[in-house]
Amino acid sequence: MENNKAIPKGFMTVGELAKKMNVTVRTLQYYDRENLFSPSAQSEGGRRLYTDRDTVRLHEILSLKYLGFSLDDIKNNLSSLDTPEQVAEVLSRQEINIGEKIAELKEIKTAIKKLKEETQQMKTVDWGKYADIIALLRMNNDAYWVIKAMDEKFMSRIKNTITPEKGEDYIKIWIRLCEEAAELEKRQIQPESEKGFAVAKAWWDFVTDVTGGDMSLLPYVMKFENDKQLWSTSWREKWEKAKPFIEKALENYFIKSGINPFEAGNAQSPKEARQTEEIAINPKEANYDKNE
Repeated sequence: MENNKAIPKGFMTVGELAKKMNVTVRTLQYYDRENLFSPSAQSEGGRRLYTDRDTVRLHEILSLKYLGFSLDDIKNNLSSLDTPEQVAEVLSRQEINIGEKIAELKEIKTAIKKLKEETQQMKTVDWGKYADIIALLRMNNDAYWVIKAMDEKFMSRIKNTITPEKGEDYIKIWIRLCEEAAELEKRQIQPESEKGFAVAKAWWDFVTDVTGGDMSLLPYVMKFENDKQLWSTSWREKWEKAKPFIEKALENYFIKSGINPFEAGNAQSPKEARQTEEIAINPKEANYDKNE
């Protein structure tokens, strides 16, 4: 009661103002510390006191905050607006900012949906892969799904040596070669022809570049090929159309080249080299242990 008697008529305590404006006392205290909204007076006991005029000012602040303006904007910029034109200009800029935030939130929502779909297809919880998928989603990379099908060793090679730009190039090359092979197959061009040889050479150059010439990674590449149930529908369709031609063309390419490309630059034994060559030429017949 003594405290109430010490409050002059026409003033409110911080608690009374908070209740009236439906905000917390902590919020008003924070606004005071930030020199955004301070009390008009203090009681003899040091209590913050506010007037009806303060209520109007707080209402303005809360309204601007509702429109998405930051506290810094409200404190440093909006208080100096004197004409309707100035207010309209600020509101126009804020309208653009809000539109950009809405677009960003829509992208985030789409990313969450896609990530949820990918995690449901993965056999185990792997936060490292989740992070890699998110990184690709943030770059609007449509090949984000590739991550879930990649072996850890092959992923390490990609993350350590392949830039995002190079990764984009690889995607374009893969799509182009698949489309070329599918078109040759459709036109009934023989895989043993010059065009077939050229496609096979380009394909093998692509594989060599992706693996960095490390043929010990090739079984993991083929494991990725065998896990087509994890692929996106569009990529799976492209590969199914191109695969018959590429397999035959590659077999012809290896024979005509007269060399064993698997023996150069790696420490495989002759038996391992033959097994690796068999995988590359005819992956569907390879006896590859997926649990390895």
